[in-house]
Amino acid sequence: MGKVIVKNQVTVNGAFEAPSPEDWLELDADSGDTSLQQMSLADAMLLGRKTYEGLAAVWPHLGEHPSMGAYAGRINRMPKYVASRTLIGPLDWNAILIEGDVVQAVPALKERHTGNLIVSGCGELAYTLAQQGLVDEFWFFVNPHVWPDGPRILDGVGPIRLQLIAATSFRSGVVWLRYGPAGA
Repeated sequence: MGKVIVKNQVTVNGAFEAPSPEDWLELDADSGDTSLQQMSLADAMLLGRKTYEGLAAVWPHLGEHPSMGAYAGRINRMPKYVASRTLIGPLDWNAILIEGDVVQAVPALKERHTGNLIVSGCGELAYTLAQQGLVDEFWFFVNPHVWPDGPRILDGVGPIRLQLIAATSFRSGVVWLRYGPAGA
């Protein structure tokens, strides 16, 4: 059975989106290699509409970028399940529209897959899955920056008590924190 994993890059104060993430996102080989290894263990991605549209506009073209080739290749090949109330299928970028209620669809996706189902981003889909207890792990790559504005991870969700599974630090100052729901 697959696990649903919410995976995101964040600042120390929890910002996950900014007008220019290159101002706070540390792109180092160590955490990048770890992220690629994680994606290699994943079977698919679960995406909300906004995240799908944003990623689909960029990632198909990053395969030509020398530093992003392997990562982009993995993301571009992997199936993506998209939760949306407004999109109609078929979708591009190896994506499948989730029919019906996402809360009912996710357990069936977990049964179908043996590898991880990666939720990229911390928007509405991640909120919904967390509120419904459907997230098995939260992976935060905490970048050594404080960002003054923008949305914060899982803002408005909770309370959810988490239990630390592992912490890995990298030379760049990025720390990968793995959490699971407490008591799971």
